[in-house]
Amino acid sequence: MLANVVALSYAHDLTLAATDHNKRLRERGPLYHSSSNLLRRDGADCVSPDPANTLTDRMNIALNSSGDGFVLSLCQNTQYLIQSPIYFAAPNQEISTVGYPSGEERAILVVNGPVFNGSGHTTAVDGTCPNCNGVKLRNIQINGTRGGASPTNGGANIEMGGANSGQLIEYVHSFDPRSWSCLHIAEGSLNCNNVIVQNNDIGPCGSDVFQEWADGISVSCRSAIVRNNMIKNPTDGGIVLFGSPGTLVENNTIWILNNTLLGGINMVDVLPFGGDYSGVVVQNNTIIGGLATDSDSDEQSKGENIDDVIIKIGIAIGPHTWFGDEFGANRSSSGIVRDNILTGAFGYGMAITSATNFTVENNTLVGNTSFIGSRGPNCSTTDVTPIPAPFVIDPVNVTSSTIQNNFQDIPDGNGLTCILPPDGGDYWPYGGNPSSPSPSSSTATSSNGLSGGAKAGLAIGIILAVLAIAALTYYIRRWALRKQALRAANGRAGSHPISHYYLSLTVFPHAWIIISHPFDRNCPHGRFPSATLSSRSERRYLLHLVSYDLPRLIVVMDG
Repeated sequence: MLANVVALSYAHDLTLAATDHNKRLRERGPLYHSSSNLLRRDGADCVSPDPANTLTDRMNIALNSSGDGFVLSLCQNTQYLIQSPIYFAAPNQEISTVGYPSGEERAILVVNGPVFNGSGHTTAVDGTCPNCNGVKLRNIQINGTRGGASPTNGGANIEMGGANSGQLIEYVHSFDPRSWSCLHIAEGSLNCNNVIVQNNDIGPCGSDVFQEWADGISVSCRSAIVRNNMIKNPTDGGIVLFGSPGTLVENNTIWILNNTLLGGINMVDVLPFGGDYSGVVVQNNTIIGGLATDSDSDEQSKGENIDDVIIKIGIAIGPHTWFGDEFGANRSSSGIVRDNILTGAFGYGMAITSATNFTVENNTLVGNTSFIGSRGPNCSTTDVTPIPAPFVIDPVNVTSSTIQNNFQDIPDGNGLTCILPPDGGDYWPYGGNPSSPSPSSSTATSSNGLSGGAKAGLAIGIILAVLAIAALTYYIRRWALRKQALRAANGRAGSHPISHYYLSLTVFPHAWIIISHPFDRNCPHGRFPSATLSSRSERRYLLHLVSYDLPRLIVVMDG
């Protein structure tokens, strides 16, 4: 099907600045160092990773000696093997990759310090100093290098928060932590506030081997914002809220690949805020459980998963769901959980016990789902483990709350994470994990994809679109050649400057019309009007383009 919107964009193939910069890099070589022992590459003030034996000290000295607002810039496509944490030291400091890339070119801080007898180096960046208001961690990667080993006692890959306000963590890829979390926002003396965690790609985190788990994002901070994060393959909690009154958690995507996850979003911890979730809003998040990994079939909605993975609880509310009666009569209180969607295989989609004054509404299942699992060896012999189900609630322990009406009552909601997934079998729904996770996207696909008829219709639509484009190509080329000949006959066929621009029109998903043309210097450089076009205005723009003597039209299929 042709796209309803034709997007017009104008861009230079290479800007002059980028051309000159890349030329200088080629001339000097990839290991060029400036006169400063902290700088690397011409035109870019970024820390050199060499010599490695002084790297950690040089980075910490730079932060300690530079004061408020200092930016510690790391080089693109560079690994930094650090032997101990890098510590923010003053307000509004920043650690980032030069140029702020958001892909694999981001610099990587590699946790590489010693470990002995279960303890050692676990944290790459620490922003919890008493004077760390407003510090920023942006556009870098953190490799915790657990590498399948048992957990190391210590902090998370990233430790932020503390007695501070206004911190920012964005476009950070944190993965494979040696210890218990990929990213931790600490409470300080319960005075951490207003930290923003956004647009990060987190995970994998930990192992689903018993007590070797790790969280994706762990938040213990008032009025934090956790949004637009992609959290892949965590094993303890995808997002864990340790109370954190006033915090907003929205538009995050959590999914698993080859490890079972205990909880997608957890609101179960009594400490350190006494179970106070007042003002906490968890909304518009997508949680994707285990999916079938064998071949899809039009006749089947479920198949096998090679690793037998599930999310045990999609969203868990109340300490009893997690800890049984360890915290006695304590309750999670006063949170709002709404408009979240779940798909895939779970033990329980949502589970509520030991909660008061909660609002839970409009949370839904989408696509293909299954609810599977049975009692495991760590289940209490005195508790009754409920049969897996989409939405379960222990009404005896939930008071003064507004709960959507499709929850199923259970007599006992203690320690629900003790269940185990089936050992094989066709129990997992077909579906799709986010194929190209990026901080700016958050999607879940239905289990069976396009039907055969839809695929055929799409193929026919693409063929017709290509034929139409080919015809358009033919007629525009004929017109251009005739006009060129006419100009030559009239002595007006002057030469054009060699500065090239490219015009791209999105005509349907994964296809582009690329028009290459040597524009006159009088043509506005660098930009062409962009607009959302109706069919009439689209024709008007095409006529305007033709007036620039387009010499050729090239159709390129992408994907």
